[in-house]
Amino acid sequence: MPEIVELLASPITRFEGRPSDGPKPAPPGELVTLVQVRAGLGIVGDRYFGKPAHKDAAVTVISQEQLPPGTGLTAVRRNILVSGLIVDDLVGEILTLDSGDGPVRLQVNRKAHPCAWMDVTVGPGAWKGLRGKGGVRCTPLDDGILRVGPVKATVD
Repeated sequence: MPEIVELLASPITRFEGRPSDGPKPAPPGELVTLVQVRAGLGIVGDRYFGKPAHKDAAVTVISQEQLPPGTGLTAVRRNILVSGLIVDDLVGEILTLDSGDGPVRLQVNRKAHPCAWMDVTVGPGAWKGLRGKGGVRCTPLDDGILRVGPVKATVD
């Protein structure tokens, strides 16, 4: 069964300036056990919530199987880390996740391409290694709650 491994709702952007300068420190509490998703707006408390420029990319999902062992959301800066579900080929589809509080549909709009920061936060070579496997950017279609743990996942 697929699983939501980690959830991230960060109020700040940590990747500013040059990668060689390193990221800003992570704020306390950005890794959470549940997130509140709002249709068309994103994840409550996240830096991209309700931002018009990020309307089509308000929620990002990445597959644990595509990452080096031990890599989590604080390194890749996506919102939802799933296991048992490869998301990179779902562009144009609707991904529905239900972790027990009802279904949350995500319109998968485009791939989330990695950036040069990945060589700093994940490890040397990660920027190129994650091309095509950096997750997806989505628009939430429903209000709902997602939790860490087992998740029913369907693709329409």
